[in-house]
Amino acid sequence: MRHDLILFDNDGVLVDSEPISNRLMAEYLTELGHPTSYEDSLRDYMGAAMHRIHDLVLERTGRRLPDDFDDVFHARVFAAFERELKPVPGAAEVLEKLAAEGRAYCVASSGSHQRIRIGHRTTGLDRWFEDDRLFSSQDVGRGKPAPDLFLHAAERMGVAPERCLVVEDSPLGVQAALAAGMDVYGFTAMTPADRLAGATELFADMGRLADLLG
Repeated sequence: MRHDLILFDNDGVLVDSEPISNRLMAEYLTELGHPTSYEDSLRDYMGAAMHRIHDLVLERTGRRLPDDFDDVFHARVFAAFERELKPVPGAAEVLEKLAAEGRAYCVASSGSHQRIRIGHRTTGLDRWFEDDRLFSSQDVGRGKPAPDLFLHAAERMGVAPERCLVVEDSPLGVQAALAAGMDVYGFTAMTPADRLAGATELFADMGRLADLLG
């Protein structure tokens, strides 16, 4: 099926931010007395909205993260983005092809609007994304794995869920897409394929996506 709307996750799919943000998340949580490895962060927090991180730490330890946790973490991440962030190889070519064909696409990310914009500006991907193509978990009450964000983005873009395709690299994102009644292609460059079980298609090279989209 040729889908009417392509919804891209952002972190790890368009911008190669997951190694940066999960390294910093592990460092910061450890600093606060919650020992966390990089691998722990990838397993537990990759693709999650910030509220999920607060909830998991509270559930596991009985301790709340500091009130300024989000602000401090984002300041560290954004500074690192300015120094290190690159686009995912092949992402620019996929976006260029979609734009040239006039196909509808957008971003639906667990990250904040500020995080999305900084990542796109730093990597040069902002040329393909006007504000009306950017959707964040900030826009809805619940982040992934709830389907709310994807359903909100599809509604705003005027496309029925069953005509949508989500491109995701996290288990939470795949769960959210399936719950929304959408097809989902799982990007396995960083995530083992077995953790994206249920995806309609799996692929490891973003350069292949243009062909998969038809």
